[in-house]
Amino acid sequence: MPVDAPLTRDRILAAAEDVIRRFGPSKATVVDVARALGVSHTAVYKHVSSKAELRDMVVGRWIESTMPPLRAIVAQPGPAPRRLRDLIDALIAVKRRRAADDSELFAAYRTLAADAKSVVAAHIDEIINLVATVIRSGVEEGTFRAVDPRATGRAVLIATSKFHHPAHAAEWGDSAIDSAYDDVWQLLMDGLRAESHSV
Repeated sequence: MPVDAPLTRDRILAAAEDVIRRFGPSKATVVDVARALGVSHTAVYKHVSSKAELRDMVVGRWIESTMPPLRAIVAQPGPAPRRLRDLIDALIAVKRRRAADDSELFAAYRTLAADAKSVVAAHIDEIINLVATVIRSGVEEGTFRAVDPRATGRAVLIATSKFHHPAHAAEWGDSAIDSAYDDVWQLLMDGLRAESHSV
């Protein structure tokens, strides 16, 4: 990008990601990002109010990049049990792919996310809502028994967290993890299944 290109939040975030990749999460500061951009930290502060906001924005951008395939699955037609499995499968796949493709950057984002509590909470809330949307459609179509979709969505996310939560990334290489996931999934489906349907 030309040196004289306008300074925007997108440029700042791209530079922050590059700084994190090269130097680690401790360098995700306004001063370090300004140095990488070749501008004054005052120029960056016109777009970002603090180091905390910068880090929240970086985590938010990283999280947002994982969401489009999940939203697409929820928007698709089809039986709720299949869409629910596809949704959690996609969540697992995107987190595992991130961890495998760039384990150091994945670890850096885990460190930053520990402090970006409101950003992470909003992300979890959206995933719960996506799961709840599919569960609600299953109740309406009669494949799932009558449950509170949001409470059940939260329970599904918690029950499957070992397979997608970054805190468990070190366990994802276990050869038995996919079998364990299938076992957990069967229990969940046994609990959700309407009596007249086989899920």
